[in-house]
Amino acid sequence: MMRKCGYIVLNAKPDGLMMLSKELVAWIDAQKQADATLIIGISGAQGTGKSTLARQLKVLLRNRYSVALLSLDDLYLNQNKRKTLAASIHPLFAARGVPTTHNVNLGIQILKQLKGGQGELLLPRFDKQTDNPKPQHDWERCKTPVDIVLFEGWCLSLTPQSDDALLKPINKLEADEDKQGIWRKQVNDALTADYQQLFQMIDKTIYLKAPSFESVFAWRKQQEVETFAQKTRLGMNDKALRRFMAHYERLTRHGFATMPQAADVLLILDEQHQCLKVYYKN
Repeated sequence: MMRKCGYIVLNAKPDGLMMLSKELVAWIDAQKQADATLIIGISGAQGTGKSTLARQLKVLLRNRYSVALLSLDDLYLNQNKRKTLAASIHPLFAARGVPTTHNVNLGIQILKQLKGGQGELLLPRFDKQTDNPKPQHDWERCKTPVDIVLFEGWCLSLTPQSDDALLKPINKLEADEDKQGIWRKQVNDALTADYQQLFQMIDKTIYLKAPSFESVFAWRKQQEVETFAQKTRLGMNDKALRRFMAHYERLTRHGFATMPQAADVLLILDEQHQCLKVYYKN
């Protein structure tokens, strides 16, 4: 069961985000046990505000705790490794995003070190404009162990789908380019295996629920505009972006259906990117 708590604006106004963050900080305080690292997963579809929320929480928490921030995106494999997957398993693995395209073992090692390490640790960072990890000299240095880890990612804590759910293509990409279901089966197999080992290291999960996949597309499009606004190269046009987003659609919709029951904190967003309701699991 989850209990309802108020109406709070997430992104429409800076003070709304601060209000929500302060409420979540109080909740995190209540979860924290002395001398134990607390790993908070922040999950939700692209563009829901995971990164913004994680950064705000870090600012508010670091006055009392040592805090590390890690994104699932930072664990993406480089282009060459994804090309190898594309050649050996299925061409759709050339695109980053779905389970199989992350270095999950690295993620597990990092979380273990953040919990029990002694000394300095380099946290990886991924450059979406070059579609490759940043060089190590641009990675973030962090002293371990830390009190709190804020781990955000679009498919964090998702469970695998049933075999029956994989049979029917969910969009044109799957229908035209994964006719035999090889790609989506491998994604599901990865989600069943090593990704669950990674997710099991998360102590508590916050889920940001978008109202629809069309809203997710609109928010991701806005991200594309903002990312490349000051750059000489252009981002993806609508057609390219829709194809890119199609890689994420199956698990995004699966998250809509399953994560509200699984999350420890549920944030309900509307089309204007406002957080209308917050629910806490009893």
